[in-house]
Amino acid sequence: MIVLKTRRELELMREAGRISAGALKAAGEAVQPGISTAEIDRIAYDYIKSQGATPSFLHYNGFPATACISINNEVIHGIPDKKHILREGDIVSIDLGAVFNGFHGDNAYTFACGRISEPAQRLCRTTEEALYIGLKKAVAGNRLGDIGSAICEYCVGKGYGVVRDYTGHGVGAHLHEDPSVPNYGKPGKGARLLPGMTIAIEPMINEGTEEVKVLRNEWTVVTADGKLSAHYEHTVAITEGECVILTKV
Repeated sequence: MIVLKTRRELELMREAGRISAGALKAAGEAVQPGISTAEIDRIAYDYIKSQGATPSFLHYNGFPATACISINNEVIHGIPDKKHILREGDIVSIDLGAVFNGFHGDNAYTFACGRISEPAQRLCRTTEEALYIGLKKAVAGNRLGDIGSAICEYCVGKGYGVVRDYTGHGVGAHLHEDPSVPNYGKPGKGARLLPGMTIAIEPMINEGTEEVKVLRNEWTVVTADGKLSAHYEHTVAITEGECVILTKV
């Protein structure tokens, strides 16, 4: 069931989004060669707690950390670890959220660790551009298929694989709510977007095949061919006009 948010609930979500965005920014600023993913996770945790909020991901379905930190061919759900040390040239996808007064924010960004390769730059640039192409379609009266088809067409046109096994989602009093927000689809198909809907749009784009697999830890998703993957995400509110990005710094 899709839950439309009241004006008061949207204000709470705006605050949760602000905190989530601030935590993502703090975590991203820490990305540099020699730091462990566990240390980045601690920075995100400390920021969220300092704002009077709680990490959305910590212990969610058993996940052991504040942030999902996924490196290079890891698509999503990378588990922070003190033994995972970043190296020059890595691309580092950080996905995290915060819950404030009962409502969640959720966002992700792929950061460069030092100087990265030109192919990695192109992948990250295309994925971020795809996110904003999707955001332009997130207006009242459109359908979910309008968002997904725009993202998919753009990325496939650049020669990339669009992950289909994982999608965006509704966000609100629960971290994951209806509807699912795929990064593929057909224009004019799917649920209609209505004012008061709050959704997370999050393209996960692979340098090679769209196929993915889950590691033995039963969390971390990697590309099936070992090539790079990038991930960008914003939580947005559907309004009468353009969508409002709730996780904007």
